[in-house]
Order: sequence, then structure tokens, then C-alpha cells
Amino acid sequence: MGYTLTEKVLKEHLISGQLTAGEEICIKVDQTLTQDTTGTMAYLELEAMNIGKVKTEVSVAYIDHNMLQTGFENADDHAFIKSMAINHGIIFSKPGNGICHQLHLERFGKPGKTLIGSDSHTPTCGALGMLAIGAGGLDVSIGMATGTYCLKMPKIIKVELRGKLQKNVSSKDVILELLRQLSVKGGVNSIIEYSGDGVKTLSLTQRATITNMGAELGATTSIFPADERTLDFLTRQGRSEDYHPLSADTDAVYDSEIIIELDQLVPMIARPHSPDAVTPIPSEKIVLNQVAIGSCTNSSYEDLMQVAKILEGERVHPTIDLVISPGSSNIITMLADNGALSTFIKAGARILEAGCGPCIGMGQAPKSAGVSLRTFNRNFKGRSGTFDAQVYLTSPIVAAYSAIKGYIADPRELTKDLTVELPEKFTVSNNYFIFPNDEKVQVEKGPNIGEFPNKQELESQINGIVILKTGDNITTDDIAPSSADLLKLRSNIPKLSEYCFKTIIPDFKARCQANGGGIIIGGDNYGQGSSREHAALLPLYLGIQAVIAKSFARIHKSNLVNAGIIPLEFADTTDYELFTELETHVQILNLADQLQSDQVEVLVNEKPILCKIVLSQRDKDILACGGMLNYSLAKFGGNS
Repeated sequence: MGYTLTEKVLKEHLISGQLTAGEEICIKVDQTLTQDTTGTMAYLELEAMNIGKVKTEVSVAYIDHNMLQTGFENADDHAFIKSMAINHGIIFSKPGNGICHQLHLERFGKPGKTLIGSDSHTPTCGALGMLAIGAGGLDVSIGMATGTYCLKMPKIIKVELRGKLQKNVSSKDVILELLRQLSVKGGVNSIIEYSGDGVKTLSLTQRATITNMGAELGATTSIFPADERTLDFLTRQGRSEDYHPLSADTDAVYDSEIIIELDQLVPMIARPHSPDAVTPIPSEKIVLNQVAIGSCTNSSYEDLMQVAKILEGERVHPTIDLVISPGSSNIITMLADNGALSTFIKAGARILEAGCGPCIGMGQAPKSAGVSLRTFNRNFKGRSGTFDAQVYLTSPIVAAYSAIKGYIADPRELTKDLTVELPEKFTVSNNYFIFPNDEKVQVEKGPNIGEFPNKQELESQINGIVILKTGDNITTDDIAPSSADLLKLRSNIPKLSEYCFKTIIPDFKARCQANGGGIIIGGDNYGQGSSREHAALLPLYLGIQAVIAKSFARIHKSNLVNAGIIPLEFADTTDYELFTELETHVQILNLADQLQSDQVEVLVNEKPILCKIVLSQRDKDILACGGMLNYSLAKFGGNS
């Protein structure tokens, strides 16, 4: 029996454990990345570990999210991250250089290597044949400090791509189709591995769109084989020496398989307010107010050159505000040199700097009740910065054509040839990077940078009231909202805690303060979305002791464990109905002993129910220490 592509990479990096689905494994980490909304906390955690140089081959600190410096807060965060990067041997990417995932794809990703990043879209680099996994900031800090990462061995889902995409159907439609089939929780605890004759028809950046948005499936990561297309991309980036071929064995065995016929796909959209609310472009005209092209999903040179071909000689519809944010400074340079940038401007588009921008709620919020079509990966309610906006997701081809028409339009009507000829050599500049040397500087901490909230050892019991009961698919945007106003508070847990769960109830913090903290009850897929550990740190700061849910999203569950909050799952999901906000009292006695089993007896208004503990022994040890930071300090003693 042969090996899957995933198993081959894992075998080369395996430190401990068995490659059996559900078993905990520990792997060697080759590379890490952080970005600025998660980076400040990650580097505060790294600072607490008292280490010297990082233990990875490459670690990069990107500044790409919080680039609107309307006050001192974001600039202070950047200065802190920069000083930590210099002192610990980490490459620093300055604001304006571009989006972390696009840049890492261009400059550092390598076939067969492992990468963990404090951003849920780190799997973008799976397009190169990397095993690239999104994780919480503390897990990434541990990865930098020790060169290791532990996770439960995922199932491996084979997605066989057959045939070739029709004219003006894009790779965005491939991942939208998979979301339509599997939903936002269909990939939880799984790795999506792509194969089939259709793979060779997709360019590297088309593959990156698919691996990037695989995060919306809840998947641990997604991965493509490294082949001639991979070599072509790396050669054009001046990195052909980083290539080596990598693919699954023909007799590899998978946990499940899906077939997608590429020539049967049509242009699609995801409707508000979920990436899996996927339909073909409707026959009725959905009139638009805004179109936004960019994000780590669709901001490549190839994407934007197709947009330029559509906009050439055209005018953006008078009712529409079109904004375009390229993925990197190198891409902007190439667009400027070949005239595409001028095409955008002549058509009436607004050009933003290379960064995350409106995807993370940093500017370009739609008008009240506005309708926005975006090439992004998420359309959660309120994420755009306008709570009552209707946000649709689609490909750059659909977005650009719709910007001309004024409504969501089917690009198969287009007669233009959208074939993009790639330059023999891509522009490569180091002017936005600060590479490490042996220099040491004073660590800079502005007044907005608080301390990492840390818990003491596990208490003997949990005793509290139900503060909040949620439905299914609660996102990390719900728990720790993002907007231009709030992103600058990511370093200030006490201040940011005022907005915890603000999209659901207005008084979550007040409830916690009035009751001395308490318990959260969740539905299925609790904590889906981004990797932000703030969604665990804010509840921790407010005194939340446990979350009992029908099921958890992978990264958020790990972040809860790292924070020292107990994640439990209903043994019988009908028990969910026993809980009422601000009325139900919850007790868990003999906590330390109960955590060592697979079930916990929970007293609900003094009546017992059973909850599952779906955790590894290492997770239980972390909880017993009060969280990952305490566990790491005890294990490594600040000498990692």
C-alpha cells in the first residue's frame, strides 16, 4: 500500500506518534508566519518563554492587516513586532509589502516543507506541495521556540479533479463547489488532497485560491502535488532550486474520495452570510453598490491581469464603487510596468495598497444595507464593517464583469480573450523586508500593548451560570469582532473585551462581571473562521471557565485548551435543550480527576448529564497546568 502526498510529508517530519486518524502526532516545523493582528500576542508569548533565536529554518513576521494608522496603536504594535523579529532571528515584512500568504507563496514556500501560521489561511502554500497549517498564536510561538507542532492526525480526503475548466470559469468556482458539497464544517479534522488529470490544467496561483479557501471548509489544510506547474512558478520567481517533485503513490489509500468534473462547473457566488451558501449566478439581477477585488484568495498577478483585460476600454458602472487591492508590492510593480494599473484607473477603479484591507474590515465598509460583491473568502455578517450589508463572494472574473454591468453578471457572456501571458521573470524586491542578523535592539512596547492574560493551575471544580447560549456555526468574528476601530485593540485585551460577542448580544461583558464569569453553551462547529486566539483570550479574561458545545472548529478548540478554558462536547446533543441563558447553573466536581477520563459528569441545575472530553493526553496536561504558556514554561523552563 502506497502513501498519500500528506503522509509522505508527515513521515519526513514525524517526531512522535502514529499516522493514524485521530492519534496525536508531533512534527518538525520548518517555517512559521505571523501577521500583525495575531502577531502582537504571539510575540508577547514568545517573550514570556525567554528564548534566543527561533528554531525554525524560516520565520516571517508580516504587517498586512492593521495598516490604517489613524492613531498610535497600530504603529506601536508594528514597532513591537519589528523589535522582537530583530532580536529573535525573524524576517520582518514592512507595511505595504503585501499579504502574508501571497508573499510567502512568492518568496519562501517550498515543496515538502512544513509551515504553521497564526492565520487560518496559511494553507495557501499547500498549492506548492507544502503542509501549511493555520494555528493559534501560542501554537506558533511554541513552533518558533521549539521547532515543533502537535496536532491530531487528520483524515485525508482525496479530491480528484477531472477535465478542464470552461471559458471564464475559474478556480474560485472549484472551491465554491466543494463548499457547496461539504459545507463550512465538512472538512473539520481533515486534510484535502488534490489529484487527477485536471490538476495539471491549473496554474500555481489558481491552486492557491483553492487551498486558501479550503480553510472555510474547516479543513486542517489542503495540498496539491508539486509538479511542472510548481517548477514553472518557482522558476519565474527566481527560486527553481527550491523545487522538487512530490506526489501521492498511485496505490495510496484515502479516508474518502470526491470527484469534481471541472468542465461541468459554472460561475458561482456565495450568498450572505456564509461561504457555503453557494449557487450558480442567478438569472435575476442582484444590483450592486460595491465590488471589491483582492484578498489572500484572489490578488495574484494572474487574477488582476484578467481583471485588467475585462476593464480595458470600459467604465465602472456609475452606481458602483470598485476597489482593487493587489496581493504584493511586486505585483503592483508589474501592473504599473505593463500598464494594467493605468487600465484600472482609467476604468474608474480605486487602487488600495497591497494588504488585507476590506477583507478584514479595515476600510471600504459598504453603505447601510449596501450590497457588495467581493473576491474574498468570508462573508460573515458584519465582517465588512457594516452590520446590515449583504456581502456576496465570487471570482475576479465575475467581479470585474459585474462592476461594469452594475449587477452580478455571468462572465460567460464576455467575448474577450482573458488568457494571461505570465512574464518570464516576476519582479522580486527585498526593499520591504528586514532580514535578521546578530543585531540586538530594545524591545518597544507602546501604552496600548497589554499583558498576555494567563490562568493559574486548574481549579478543583467549575461552578457557574450559563452566560450565553449560541446556535450553530458561531464564528470567531462573533466572539472577537473585527473592524477598523477594533483591530487596533488586538494588543489590549481589557479594552477589546468590551466588544466580546457584540454581534450576538450587547452585554456579554456585563453579564460576566455580574456573575463572576461562567459557562458558554454552543451548537455545532463552534468557533469556525479565523485563527485569532483573541476569541479564547477575551472569554478567559472575562472569567469563562468552560464551553460546552455540540462540536468545535479545530483551531478554536485548540485555542481554548491553550487558554485553559475547558472544551466539552455533549454526549447526547439533545441535552443542549436543558440550558437557558442566565438561568441554568452548571457544576463540574473533581475536575482534575474527571478530565483524565473520556467523559465528565456535569451537574445541570444539580441534575447530572454526561459530556465527552475529545482531547489528547497532552491537551489534558495543558489544561491541568492552566494553559499552554504555563505548560511550556514548566516543560522547557525558558530554555527552549
